[in-house]
Amino acid sequence: MARMPVTTPVSAQRLLLSLVLAVLLAACGSRGGYYQDDGPPRRPQVDPDTVPDAVPRREPHSRTGNRPYQALGKTYYPMSVADGYRERGVASWYGRKFHGKRTSSGETYNMYAMTAAHRTLPLPSYVRVQNLRNGREVIVKVNDRGPFLHNRVIDLSYVAAHKLGIVATGTGLVEVNVVPPGGPTSISRATTVAASPRGDDPLLYVQFGAFALRDNAESMRRRLRGLYTQPVRVTTDRDRLYRVRLGPMSSVEAADDAIGRAQHYGYDPLMIIE
Repeated sequence: MARMPVTTPVSAQRLLLSLVLAVLLAACGSRGGYYQDDGPPRRPQVDPDTVPDAVPRREPHSRTGNRPYQALGKTYYPMSVADGYRERGVASWYGRKFHGKRTSSGETYNMYAMTAAHRTLPLPSYVRVQNLRNGREVIVKVNDRGPFLHNRVIDLSYVAAHKLGIVATGTGLVEVNVVPPGGPTSISRATTVAASPRGDDPLLYVQFGAFALRDNAESMRRRLRGLYTQPVRVTTDRDRLYRVRLGPMSSVEAADDAIGRAQHYGYDPLMIIE
């Protein structure tokens, strides 16, 4: 049977806070990406710009942080191997409220360290996170579980979020790549542009489904047209699946609102970045 991580780690405490925040989000929104008494340090102990990237090294897997677990009604199965992992999505961050608390891996959360939380990557792992809008990139050590709300793909420490330039906005469009020990720790500008059709201008969509038959996709598109003022389109590419997408969206907040409305009507869409 799937088990939750040990209840004392920071990820479990963050999960409890997330349940409260899910109710508060629509009413009060976020303040620079944090809520209530979380956020950046009042008097930073170090200059975030001077903190070096994490250095990938070989480490044994955490004995407690790699078991299947449940969060918000879903069961997650951590990867045993993450070679070649690459994902685009929305990054968030967490700060002083959890500083000094225990993480899912058993390490202590330090908001001044280059670390992050991920739902399924092995603990520990090392990843390169690149802000797709400003080109900044960092290397962080994944040592915690989360985030579990709003289609976020990674939760960064305060200092990592600062270096990527997303502390004030609270979120950022990013690409996450696993970095093996001894592997390259930076990405060339040519690779970045090749991976994004519009270079520095990534596009954010809300995807409602992918279908083998166009008729099924068109049926969903017609059902969705009455719910949104933004255009709902059916697209296809080399894999020959017909995708039903809303957008492009003007911001992460607009995509969050669209997803919240969709969930109210029984849909469970995803944020997609191209």
